[in-house]
Amino acid sequence: MPRLFDPWQLGPLALDNRILIAPMCQYSAVDGVPADWHTLHLGQLAMSGAALLIVEATAVSAQGRITPGCTGLYDDAQEAAFARLLALLRRVAPIKLAVQLGHAGRKASSRAPWDGGLQIPHDEPGGWPAVSASALPHAPGEEAPAALDAAGLRQVRQDFVDAAQRAVRAGFDGIELHAAHGYLLHQFLSPISNRREDDHGGSLERRLRFPLEVFDAVRAAVPAQLPVWVRVSATDWVDGGWDLDSTIAFGQALKVRGCAAMHVSSGGISPLQRITLGPGYQVPLAQAVKAAVGLPTIACGLITEPEQAEAVIAEGRADAVALARAMLYDPRWPWHAAARLGAQVEAPKPYWRAAPRDVKDLFKGSRIGMR
Repeated sequence: MPRLFDPWQLGPLALDNRILIAPMCQYSAVDGVPADWHTLHLGQLAMSGAALLIVEATAVSAQGRITPGCTGLYDDAQEAAFARLLALLRRVAPIKLAVQLGHAGRKASSRAPWDGGLQIPHDEPGGWPAVSASALPHAPGEEAPAALDAAGLRQVRQDFVDAAQRAVRAGFDGIELHAAHGYLLHQFLSPISNRREDDHGGSLERRLRFPLEVFDAVRAAVPAQLPVWVRVSATDWVDGGWDLDSTIAFGQALKVRGCAAMHVSSGGISPLQRITLGPGYQVPLAQAVKAAVGLPTIACGLITEPEQAEAVIAEGRADAVALARAMLYDPRWPWHAAARLGAQVEAPKPYWRAAPRDVKDLFKGSRIGMR
């Protein structure tokens, strides 16, 4: 049996295999509310055979959206829409469903990627003022964010708590906190974006403080049987920035607080980053975090081939793999991986007859007959 299709425990959440769908922003919501696009997009991914679908970065406040088209969980309309969407998905697919909660910080008020992705000045239509750890813009020529004061920190922390409780009421099976890719929690972690001189800046211990406060608050606010984990950028890919040793220290602090897993990505804090891309280029980061921290670890980043994903799990470099663009390109990736590796996946009964004739028992429980 391929290890990629072994069952896995993400904290208290039982998963059928080690294939996860990473959160992917769609920039297609209306006032933070998931719309028709999300029904079709998430519906096809829900029937993919993956074990867990993590819904895109969802803002904990209007100010925390990356773009005007980002989803949110900060009002009743958004919560109700997600509840309806999750109920629909569960009627047609057995996949578990989680949400990534985040705040964009200084990368907020941006245009959608297909509109250039640049910052929208706060005084232009669709724009708003951004906040961050320090009053440092993400890129030259952009507006500087406001540095969060004590009241602002309390408000953001409460926004995460409120969004997490909405996620529970909407019916999500798990919560991933977004501390990666240059967004607000990452902005507190990295010395590139955090130049504070108070208790939330300076030393590594102080830069960890606010993200850990947010984790503690969310963990305390949701039921114990619902796993909470963190996505991290293991390195900024910039000299003098956040690095692997810092990530390990963060992971060790999260572990004692009841974090269910670490989802290891990288980059995003600065346009000065220099990344050498290649197949599985972030897997060594996940492997190092797994070895040093001991938490269940999710690897991601140009994992595209079934044999490649199987090797990551079989060789103990990570406990699960998360696919993003590969899943958009091939929404049945887990089916095809199971066929190539000799495993089985869950699939809706109306699709059972899709199994190739030369692949026996591809779908669990499959029984096809005709009159």
